[in-house]
Amino acid sequence: MRDLDYVAAVTATGGGRTVWLGGIAVPHRRLVLRWLRRQALRLADGHGRSLPPGSPWLRARDVRPVTFHGTDAPEGLRAWAGDEGLQDEAICALESGRLALLTVVDPAVGLRVTLVGCPVGAPGGWPVGWPGGWPVGSAHQPPPY
Repeated sequence: MRDLDYVAAVTATGGGRTVWLGGIAVPHRRLVLRWLRRQALRLADGHGRSLPPGSPWLRARDVRPVTFHGTDAPEGLRAWAGDEGLQDEAICALESGRLALLTVVDPAVGLRVTLVGCPVGAPGGWPVGWPGGWPVGSAHQPPPY
């Protein structure tokens, strides 16, 4: 089994509750960023219509859809995914062992959507929202088969 050195997840927080929308464990930071960008665009593009089909690469599951009540959060997701400077900052953060983090807010209902990538074993631990700690198949938890 290959080492899975990075994890990524998307969570939604509203009404005092955090819901895990999906996540992956992968061997390289560029795959974390690629997955996070795809999820940001899927969520933004799903605003007001059906989400595009899931991703065929890496058998990675796409996140569950979120209903936004305004355009602030979808536009924030699109802006982050399309900004090369912000993508460079995210890669540098992952490379140096820090979290790559984006949170957008739907002010109409107070919904917060957070996208995060992290090296496995990063100082400070994994942010709230990943069920059971580390994802199945990560270096910290063997697959269930």
